[in-house]
Amino acid sequence: MSPSPAGSNSQAPDLVAKSEDLRRLILETCIKAKTGHVTSCMSCVEILVALYHGGILRVDPKNPGWEGRDRFILSKGQASPALYAILAEMGFFDVKELEKFAQEGGIFGVHLQHTVPGVETTAGSLGLGFGVAAGLAMAARMDRKNHIVVTLLGDGELYEGSIWETAMFAGHHRLNNLVTIIDRNYLCTTDFTENLIKLEPLDDKWRSFGFAVERINGNDTAQLMDVLSYARSRRSDKPLAIIADTVKGQGIECMSNEPIWHGAAPTGAMVEKARADLERSFVR
Repeated sequence: MSPSPAGSNSQAPDLVAKSEDLRRLILETCIKAKTGHVTSCMSCVEILVALYHGGILRVDPKNPGWEGRDRFILSKGQASPALYAILAEMGFFDVKELEKFAQEGGIFGVHLQHTVPGVETTAGSLGLGFGVAAGLAMAARMDRKNHIVVTLLGDGELYEGSIWETAMFAGHHRLNNLVTIIDRNYLCTTDFTENLIKLEPLDDKWRSFGFAVERINGNDTAQLMDVLSYARSRRSDKPLAIIADTVKGQGIECMSNEPIWHGAAPTGAMVEKARADLERSFVR
Protein backbone atom coordinates (compact mmCIF):
# COMPACT_ATOMS: atom_id res chain seq x y z
CA MET A 1 0.00 0.00 0.00
CA SER A 2 1.40 3.37 -0.99
CA PRO A 3 1.46 6.28 1.42
CA SER A 4 -1.92 7.96 1.76
CA PRO A 5 -1.80 11.56 0.52
CA ALA A 6 -3.14 14.19 2.89
CA GLY A 7 -6.73 15.11 2.12
CA SER A 8 -7.16 12.39 -0.51
CA ASN A 9 -10.36 11.16 1.11
CA SER A 10 -11.34 14.40 2.80
CA GLN A 11 -14.96 14.13 1.66
CA ALA A 12 -15.26 10.34 2.00
CA PRO A 13 -18.98 9.53 2.41
CA ASP A 14 -18.37 6.50 4.60
CA LEU A 15 -16.68 8.14 7.59
CA VAL A 16 -19.79 7.70 9.73
CA ALA A 17 -19.88 4.00 8.86
CA LYS A 18 -16.16 3.78 9.66
CA SER A 19 -16.86 5.30 13.07
CA GLU A 20 -19.54 2.69 13.71
CA ASP A 21 -17.18 -0.13 12.76
CA LEU A 22 -14.42 1.29 14.94
CA ARG A 23 -16.72 1.56 17.96
CA ARG A 24 -17.74 -2.09 17.58
CA LEU A 25 -14.11 -3.19 17.32
CA ILE A 26 -13.02 -1.16 20.36
CA LEU A 27 -15.88 -2.45 22.50
CA GLU A 28 -15.33 -6.10 21.59
CA THR A 29 -11.57 -5.77 22.15
CA CYS A 30 -12.13 -4.42 25.67
CA ILE A 31 -14.90 -6.91 26.49
CA LYS A 32 -12.60 -9.80 25.64
CA ALA A 33 -9.77 -8.35 27.72
CA LYS A 34 -12.13 -7.36 30.56
CA THR A 35 -10.26 -4.07 30.74
CA GLY A 36 -9.63 -0.88 28.80
CA HIS A 37 -10.76 2.74 28.98
CA VAL A 38 -13.87 2.24 26.88
CA THR A 39 -15.51 5.62 27.47
CA SER A 40 -12.25 7.51 26.85
CA CYS A 41 -11.97 5.70 23.53
CA MET A 42 -15.55 6.33 22.43
CA SER A 43 -15.29 10.10 22.75
CA CYS A 44 -12.43 10.33 20.25
CA VAL A 45 -13.56 7.82 17.59
CA GLU A 46 -14.60 10.41 14.99
CA ILE A 47 -11.35 12.31 15.53
CA LEU A 48 -9.26 9.23 14.73
CA VAL A 49 -11.50 8.28 11.80
CA ALA A 50 -11.11 11.74 10.27
CA LEU A 51 -7.34 11.68 10.70
CA TYR A 52 -6.75 8.19 9.32
CA HIS A 53 -9.70 7.20 7.13
CA GLY A 54 -10.27 10.82 6.08
CA GLY A 55 -6.78 10.96 4.63
CA ILE A 56 -5.55 13.84 6.76
CA LEU A 57 -2.45 11.97 7.96
CA ARG A 58 0.13 10.82 5.43
CA VAL A 59 1.05 7.31 6.57
CA ASP A 60 2.19 4.02 5.01
CA PRO A 61 0.91 0.91 6.84
CA LYS A 62 3.47 -1.24 5.01
CA ASN A 63 6.31 1.02 6.13
CA PRO A 64 5.42 2.47 9.56
CA GLY A 65 8.83 4.13 9.84
CA TRP A 66 8.56 5.94 6.49
CA GLU A 67 10.55 9.15 6.90
CA GLY A 68 7.96 11.28 5.11
CA ARG A 69 5.06 10.24 7.34
CA ASP A 70 3.10 12.64 9.47
CA ARG A 71 3.49 12.01 13.19
CA PHE A 72 0.47 11.33 15.38
CA ILE A 73 0.94 11.41 19.15
CA LEU A 74 -1.86 10.06 21.31
CA SER A 75 -1.08 11.96 24.47
CA LYS A 76 -4.22 10.63 26.19
CA GLY A 77 -2.60 7.19 26.22
CA GLN A 78 -5.43 5.58 28.15
CA ALA A 79 -7.41 5.57 24.88
CA SER A 80 -4.95 3.05 23.43
CA PRO A 81 -7.62 0.55 22.24
CA ALA A 82 -9.01 3.21 19.91
CA LEU A 83 -5.63 3.81 18.26
CA TYR A 84 -4.76 0.11 18.19
CA ALA A 85 -8.09 -0.62 16.50
CA ILE A 86 -7.80 2.00 13.78
CA LEU A 87 -4.20 1.02 13.05
CA ALA A 88 -5.41 -2.57 12.61
CA GLU A 89 -8.15 -1.36 10.26
CA MET A 90 -5.57 0.60 8.26
CA GLY A 91 -3.43 -2.52 7.81
CA PHE A 92 -0.49 -1.80 10.12
CA PHE A 93 -1.04 -5.30 11.54
CA ASP A 94 -3.63 -8.08 11.38
CA VAL A 95 -6.85 -7.15 13.17
CA LYS A 96 -6.80 -10.57 14.85
CA GLU A 97 -3.79 -9.38 16.85
CA LEU A 98 -6.19 -7.21 18.87
CA GLU A 99 -7.32 -10.38 20.63
CA LYS A 100 -4.02 -10.11 22.52
CA PHE A 101 -4.90 -6.70 23.97
CA ALA A 102 -3.84 -6.62 27.64
CA GLN A 103 -2.86 -10.30 27.44
CA GLU A 104 0.39 -11.85 28.58
CA GLY A 105 2.85 -12.11 25.72
CA GLY A 106 1.06 -9.48 23.64
CA ILE A 107 2.39 -6.10 22.55
CA PHE A 108 -0.76 -4.16 23.44
CA GLY A 109 -0.61 -2.49 26.83
CA VAL A 110 -3.67 -1.04 28.53
CA HIS A 111 -1.84 2.25 28.13
CA LEU A 112 -0.26 3.02 24.78
CA GLN A 113 2.83 1.02 23.79
CA HIS A 114 5.34 2.22 21.19
CA THR A 115 6.07 -1.42 20.28
CA VAL A 116 2.83 -1.49 18.26
CA PRO A 117 3.40 -0.75 14.54
CA GLY A 118 2.19 2.76 13.75
CA VAL A 119 2.52 4.05 17.33
CA GLU A 120 5.13 6.79 17.70
CA THR A 121 5.62 6.78 21.47
CA THR A 122 4.53 5.11 24.66
CA ALA A 123 2.01 7.23 26.58
CA GLY A 124 -0.02 7.06 29.74
CA SER A 125 1.54 9.53 32.13
CA LEU A 126 -0.69 12.50 31.45
CA GLY A 127 0.82 15.58 29.84
CA LEU A 128 3.99 13.99 28.49
CA GLY A 129 2.85 13.18 24.96
CA PHE A 130 2.24 16.83 24.19
CA GLY A 131 5.88 17.65 24.92
CA VAL A 132 6.99 14.87 22.57
CA ALA A 133 4.73 16.27 19.84
CA ALA A 134 6.12 19.78 20.21
CA GLY A 135 9.67 18.41 20.12
CA LEU A 136 8.92 16.51 16.93
CA ALA A 137 7.42 19.63 15.37
CA MET A 138 10.50 21.65 16.30
CA ALA A 139 12.80 18.95 14.92
CA ALA A 140 10.87 18.88 11.63
CA ARG A 141 11.32 22.63 11.28
CA MET A 142 15.03 22.47 12.04
CA ASP A 143 15.49 19.63 9.53
CA ARG A 144 13.36 21.44 6.92
CA LYS A 145 10.85 18.58 6.74
CA ASN A 146 7.31 19.27 5.60
CA HIS A 147 5.38 16.67 7.58
CA ILE A 148 2.91 17.77 10.24
CA VAL A 149 2.63 16.63 13.84
CA VAL A 150 -0.84 16.00 15.26
CA THR A 151 -1.45 15.29 18.92
CA LEU A 152 -4.62 14.36 20.79
CA LEU A 153 -4.98 15.51 24.41
CA GLY A 154 -7.63 14.63 26.94
CA ASP A 155 -9.20 17.56 28.74
CA GLY A 156 -8.28 15.97 32.09
CA GLU A 157 -4.67 16.25 30.92
CA LEU A 158 -4.99 20.00 30.94
CA TYR A 159 -4.54 20.01 34.71
CA GLU A 160 -0.89 19.03 34.15
CA GLY A 161 1.63 21.85 34.27
CA SER A 162 3.65 20.24 31.48
CA ILE A 163 0.77 20.94 29.09
CA TRP A 164 1.05 24.68 29.57
CA GLU A 165 4.84 24.65 29.57
CA THR A 166 4.66 22.94 26.19
CA ALA A 167 1.98 25.33 24.94
CA MET A 168 4.21 28.26 25.92
CA PHE A 169 7.12 26.68 24.02
CA ALA A 170 5.05 25.93 20.91
CA GLY A 171 3.47 29.37 20.85
CA HIS A 172 6.80 31.15 21.32
CA HIS A 173 8.44 29.19 18.50
CA ARG A 174 5.38 29.53 16.25
CA LEU A 175 5.23 25.83 15.49
CA ASN A 176 2.59 26.06 12.78
CA ASN A 177 3.31 22.44 11.82
CA LEU A 178 1.80 21.36 15.16
CA VAL A 179 -1.92 20.55 15.38
CA THR A 180 -3.25 19.98 18.90
CA ILE A 181 -6.69 18.43 19.31
CA ILE A 182 -8.32 18.56 22.74
CA ASP A 183 -10.87 15.81 23.36
CA ARG A 184 -13.22 18.00 25.40
CA ASN A 185 -15.54 15.40 26.92
CA TYR A 186 -15.83 17.33 30.22
CA LEU A 187 -14.93 14.31 32.36
CA CYS A 188 -11.75 13.08 33.97
CA THR A 189 -11.03 10.27 36.41
CA THR A 190 -13.56 10.96 39.16
CA ASP A 191 -15.85 13.83 38.17
CA PHE A 192 -16.80 16.45 35.60
CA THR A 193 -13.97 18.89 34.98
CA GLU A 194 -16.01 21.96 35.77
CA ASN A 195 -16.85 20.52 39.20
CA LEU A 196 -13.19 19.88 40.01
CA ILE A 197 -11.33 22.90 38.67
CA LYS A 198 -12.94 24.88 35.88
CA LEU A 199 -11.13 24.69 32.56
CA GLU A 200 -13.24 27.19 30.67
CA PRO A 201 -12.82 29.48 28.88
CA LEU A 202 -10.47 27.13 27.02
CA ASP A 203 -10.57 29.12 23.79
CA ASP A 204 -9.12 32.17 25.51
CA LYS A 205 -6.50 30.14 27.36
CA TRP A 206 -5.07 28.59 24.20
CA ARG A 207 -5.14 31.90 22.34
CA SER A 208 -3.23 33.53 25.19
CA PHE A 209 -0.44 30.98 24.63
CA GLY A 210 -0.13 31.97 20.98
CA PHE A 211 -2.33 29.34 19.31
CA ALA A 212 -4.89 29.75 16.58
CA VAL A 213 -8.07 28.15 17.94
CA GLU A 214 -11.02 26.37 16.39
CA ARG A 215 -13.93 24.93 18.40
CA ILE A 216 -16.11 22.23 16.88
CA ASN A 217 -18.32 19.23 17.63
CA GLY A 218 -15.70 16.49 17.90
CA ASN A 219 -18.24 13.71 17.31
CA ASP A 220 -19.21 15.18 13.93
CA THR A 221 -16.97 13.94 11.12
CA ALA A 222 -18.09 16.70 8.73
CA GLN A 223 -17.00 19.43 11.14
CA LEU A 224 -13.74 17.62 11.82
CA MET A 225 -12.97 17.31 8.13
CA ASP A 226 -13.79 20.97 7.53
CA VAL A 227 -11.14 22.13 9.98
CA LEU A 228 -8.56 19.35 9.53
CA SER A 229 -8.51 19.56 5.74
CA TYR A 230 -6.68 22.88 6.03
CA ALA A 231 -4.26 21.80 8.75
CA ARG A 232 -1.39 21.40 6.30
CA SER A 233 -2.04 24.32 3.98
CA ARG A 234 -3.22 27.03 6.38
CA ARG A 235 -1.23 30.26 6.20
CA SER A 236 -1.15 31.11 9.89
CA ASP A 237 2.25 31.13 11.57
CA LYS A 238 0.69 29.91 14.82
CA PRO A 239 0.25 26.35 16.10
CA LEU A 240 -3.36 25.22 15.85
CA ALA A 241 -5.51 24.10 18.78
CA ILE A 242 -8.79 22.37 17.94
CA ILE A 243 -11.14 22.14 20.91
CA ALA A 244 -13.35 19.17 20.01
CA ASP A 245 -16.45 19.01 22.20
CA THR A 246 -17.32 15.34 22.63
CA VAL A 247 -19.29 12.95 24.83
CA LYS A 248 -17.38 10.51 27.02
CA GLY A 249 -18.79 7.10 26.11
CA GLN A 250 -20.39 8.42 22.90
CA GLY A 251 -22.60 5.72 21.36
CA ILE A 252 -23.06 3.67 24.54
CA GLU A 253 -25.81 5.40 26.50
CA CYS A 254 -25.52 3.26 29.63
CA MET A 255 -21.86 4.28 30.01
CA SER A 256 -21.94 7.86 28.68
CA ASN A 257 -21.21 10.80 30.97
CA GLU A 258 -20.80 8.50 33.97
CA PRO A 259 -17.52 9.03 35.89
CA ILE A 260 -17.78 5.53 37.38
CA TRP A 261 -16.96 4.01 33.97
CA HIS A 262 -13.59 5.70 33.64
CA GLY A 263 -10.97 3.03 32.96
CA ALA A 264 -13.45 0.15 32.91
CA ALA A 265 -14.92 -2.27 30.40
CA PRO A 266 -18.43 -3.71 30.72
CA THR A 267 -18.74 -7.19 32.23
CA GLY A 268 -21.62 -9.53 33.03
CA ALA A 269 -25.07 -8.24 32.13
CA MET A 270 -23.60 -4.87 31.11
CA VAL A 271 -21.95 -6.46 28.08
CA GLU A 272 -25.18 -7.03 26.19
CA LYS A 273 -26.58 -3.70 27.36
CA ALA A 274 -23.52 -1.87 26.00
CA ARG A 275 -23.72 -3.78 22.72
CA ALA A 276 -27.42 -3.01 22.36
CA ASP A 277 -26.90 0.68 23.12
CA LEU A 278 -24.17 0.84 20.52
CA GLU A 279 -26.34 -0.73 17.82
CA ARG A 280 -29.25 1.61 18.62
CA SER A 281 -26.97 4.63 18.32
CA PHE A 282 -26.04 3.87 14.71
CA VAL A 283 -27.99 5.79 12.09
CA ARG A 284 -27.31 4.89 8.48
